[in-house]
Amino acid sequence: MLSIGTIALVFGVVFLAELPDKTALAGLLLGARYRASYVFAGVAAAFLVHVVLAVAAGSVLTLLPQRIVQAVVGVLFLAGAAVLLFKKDGDEGGEKSAEPGGQSFWKVSGAGFTLILAAEFGDLTQIMTANLAARYDDPLSVGIGAVLALWAVAGIGILGGRTLMKYVPLRLITKVAATVMLALAAFSLYEAATG
Repeated sequence: MLSIGTIALVFGVVFLAELPDKTALAGLLLGARYRASYVFAGVAAAFLVHVVLAVAAGSVLTLLPQRIVQAVVGVLFLAGAAVLLFKKDGDEGGEKSAEPGGQSFWKVSGAGFTLILAAEFGDLTQIMTANLAARYDDPLSVGIGAVLALWAVAGIGILGGRTLMKYVPLRLITKVAATVMLALAAFSLYEAATG
């Protein structure tokens, strides 16, 4: 059964964590050069693959004793918050370039798919999605929330990333995402300790 609360929580956490990531920048670059709908189709498909893999990994974690899972999830959330808080501003500046051979749907969407599939594999938000799937034992709700968040970030990057960055400082977005992750880490570790 779908949980709107879980979908909303996962959406918020993943959205905030992914917004300052390389995806918005890659989407902005591809969207500036190629038809936005073609780019989005490829990027959206790549994110769907990532979320399915993450939710499957998180679902396997549900087979372990709950206290161990809570402790692992808490530590991973702490690590994710540390990555966000301590990464240097230039860490995301080296985005990869894509040179599709033409303007056809398949070439442009294929370039977007390949770029995101490679750039985001093992990324913080994929790990977070696996953690959330283990934490909430609701793979469908977690998957929907994560996919919608990643698609929203991709859409913002493709259609309006430059404008957003003029009004909302990237540091602020990063700090909010890290704070949410710290809160989730504290909650998970508390539940692991009190079991």
